[in-house]
Amino acid sequence: MKPVKAVKPSKVDVPYEKEIQQILAKGKKEGSLKQIDIFEQIPDTPANIDVLEKLYAELTENEIELIEATEPDAKGFSNEWEQEEEEEVVVEDKSYIDDISDDSVRLYLREIGKIPLLTPVEELALAKKVVSGDKRAKDAMAEANMRLVVSIAKRYVGRGLDLLDLIQEGNTGLLRAVEKFDPERGFKFSTYATWWIRQAITRAIADQARTIRIPVHMVETINKLLRTQRRLTQELNREPTNEEIAVAMEMDVDKVEHIMKIKQDISSLDASVRDDEEDSVLGDFIEDEDTKTPTESASEQLLKEQVKQILGTLTEREQKILRLRFGLDDGKSHTLEEVGQEFSVTRERIRQIEAKALAKLRKHKDTRKLHEYLQ
Repeated sequence: MKPVKAVKPSKVDVPYEKEIQQILAKGKKEGSLKQIDIFEQIPDTPANIDVLEKLYAELTENEIELIEATEPDAKGFSNEWEQEEEEEVVVEDKSYIDDISDDSVRLYLREIGKIPLLTPVEELALAKKVVSGDKRAKDAMAEANMRLVVSIAKRYVGRGLDLLDLIQEGNTGLLRAVEKFDPERGFKFSTYATWWIRQAITRAIADQARTIRIPVHMVETINKLLRTQRRLTQELNREPTNEEIAVAMEMDVDKVEHIMKIKQDISSLDASVRDDEEDSVLGDFIEDEDTKTPTESASEQLLKEQVKQILGTLTEREQKILRLRFGLDDGKSHTLEEVGQEFSVTRERIRQIEAKALAKLRKHKDTRKLHEYLQ
């Protein structure tokens, strides 16, 4: 029997092994590392979360101190990251100035600015509670770090998503960071969370760039063409020509070719489109021009809350009259006559009460905020 030769194991290719060794070498030489030293070497893609965690373990083992980026203060947001990454992030347009001046964004920043920052002791205590499954601790941990999300998100404006969209995606990454953070490793939460927030935002930007946008009015036409194409294939026992499809659909050949170009290799709008987390169909990615954007939805909700707050300064009777007159509840405006019948008074009396109520609102200190939504 011939001796069996030992098979030499193939070399396993460890992602970013060279970069990790360079980072560790620098850390050992200088005794510490800056957060930016890591992010410059390892791009923030979903697959690299494990690489980051491996690196953090190596830093802990080698007792290399990691210097955190400046934490956001109580009023504003950290600008150290902005300064260090100024050359990395190229904003192609200046629409972010308009975004930040939007009342919806400013109100959001004002609200999260009221949430106190955590001390290192509080952060560690909350993190341990999160690990044990405490949902309230998880919420508190996320809320206390929302400023960090804004600080990171605002640098990605101009890449296809509005600021509120970026913040929303960043908050998703923040929640993932809260769930996966291990306080026993000795690093501050902001270090770990920054990675997840940036990963969520950059992935959303990439997904936005890949999204197939088909006007809603073209959906039925594309489906009709596909059905006709399948029917002719069965009847002719071969693929039909564009001319044959045009005759069957009673349309010009040029239009058929245009539709074929739009659909390209799409076999059906119900075709499965698999992503990393769930199965979707192509129809999920069709742009609906009638659907409000997150920015519009947020502005509308904030406007309703502002109107409700200001109306609260009026009497109950005045509030109800204005709600009926301007359709604030059901979107239907009622005439003076109809409102008068509701209150069993004349239309002239309703007009007087309405005028008095509107005069009160004009003098209210917060009424000017409503104009910002309507500009």
